[in-house]
Amino acid sequence: MDSWNLGDLFESVADVASDREAVVTDGVRLTYAELDARANRLAHVLAARGVGRGDHLGLVLRNGHEYLEAMLAAFKGRAVPININTRYTTAELRYLLADAAPTVVIHEPDLGERIGTAIDELGLPASTLAREDDYEQALATAPSHRPAGPRSGDDLYLLYTGGTTGLPKGVVWRHEDLLFAALGGGNPGGDPVGSPAELVEHALVGRHRCLPASPFAHGTAHWMALATLLNGGTVIVDTGPAFDSVRLWSLAEREAATMLVIVGDAFGRPLADALEREPERWQLDDLLVIMSGGAILSGRVRQDLLTHLPWAVVVDGYGTSETGGQGQMPLWAGQPAPTLPRFHVDEFTAVLDDAGRPAPPGSGLVGRLARRGRIPVGYHGDPEGSAETFTVLHGQRWSVPGDLARVEPDGSVTLLGRGSSSINSGGEKVFPDEVEIVLKAHPAVFDAVVVGLPDARFGERVAAVVQAQRGRPLDPADLDRHCRSHLADYKVPRRLVVVDEVRRHPSGKPNLSWARDCLLVESGGGTIPDE
Repeated sequence: MDSWNLGDLFESVADVASDREAVVTDGVRLTYAELDARANRLAHVLAARGVGRGDHLGLVLRNGHEYLEAMLAAFKGRAVPININTRYTTAELRYLLADAAPTVVIHEPDLGERIGTAIDELGLPASTLAREDDYEQALATAPSHRPAGPRSGDDLYLLYTGGTTGLPKGVVWRHEDLLFAALGGGNPGGDPVGSPAELVEHALVGRHRCLPASPFAHGTAHWMALATLLNGGTVIVDTGPAFDSVRLWSLAEREAATMLVIVGDAFGRPLADALEREPERWQLDDLLVIMSGGAILSGRVRQDLLTHLPWAVVVDGYGTSETGGQGQMPLWAGQPAPTLPRFHVDEFTAVLDDAGRPAPPGSGLVGRLARRGRIPVGYHGDPEGSAETFTVLHGQRWSVPGDLARVEPDGSVTLLGRGSSSINSGGEKVFPDEVEIVLKAHPAVFDAVVVGLPDARFGERVAAVVQAQRGRPLDPADLDRHCRSHLADYKVPRRLVVVDEVRRHPSGKPNLSWARDCLLVESGGGTIPDE
């Protein structure tokens, strides 16, 4: 077997790890052989419904073994699984279904009416399959042998990403490029493999037990799950209806998780608080790595987690849907944390200056963080957006999603934030991420989101929506003093609104439009008066 197709690679791992646990969910434990057989059955069901090479399979599923076997079934049939958020309204479903045009949609039973309405309004010739009874009946009557090949590493994978603003975009990858850019290159944490056979050799000894805490509809979770399966490990699935820190720690303890994957403070803060409330409740000696992807942990949350789990390493991973993983920032107990996120990056990542050339280390130049080499094909159905993000500069094709950074003298990269969300206040550029880090370092602050608001004099001013720690009074004057002791004056929030709960997307990323609405309503208009 010399194919980099994800379906082929999984089958090769299943052949050598057939009796090993592949997926563990609430009440269901599947070996690699069982997961492979179920994915085979589903692949035949989909083929009978007209799903073939290049066709799209919509997945409107909450976390469960079905999500992973549906992705594998799609890969086996050379189809393309489409991640669709289960929280979408009918209008949001209409947009994404119109853009993706799936042949079949597998969905939660309680979402059938909403999905059916969206499909009917669009006039799509798509059929649906509800999880649970209908799904299991379909698999029960399907053959379990593997679908016939051949397949190719050029087969496509598509990830819809919405980021913090704008409509979802479908990022199209080749299987081979995705494997090396986002799935650990067949050897997570080590050097990428040189052949499919070497991937299988690593899987022979793979024993990671990975617990992704976020929905599989988001790239962070299913990338980590696929990387684990291709390395011969076990994916532990939290099937709860919503994030619950106590349930998650109990699951990690019960299933001896070695890696926990979360998304920033939205997950990390409640997990740290649960350990603080009941420090002796859970035996988590097996847990070696806590990784945050999709959002960066605040320094205080990192330290709180390490206080209770001093044997573990907390790792912030940096990457985007358009680049895959690019760098990591590990932190051990007792190690001082950097003021701003600072990542050790691979040789394919660079900070590009205004001329589109890599900035020299230590130059102090702020530029666009970019990646070359194994990058996506482009955006699905969006040639203009593709040309803007995936661009050729000086003969080299780069993925340039829009984050700004600078290169330090040692070659590491300090992440400054999204260029499109930076605040221009009187000609001074303010990065919201930096201000949020300072706000969340205050002991009375649980969460914070920073945005720019219109200002008659300065163009924009820094404003913040803040959620207080439960049971701790938040004094705005004290918070202002705290900020001024860590930030230049022009970076200090001029408008502050305290809310019961900061709203974030299920991915953990901030809901910026909601934050602006809160601040504009509080300020009584679109422009903040001069002070």
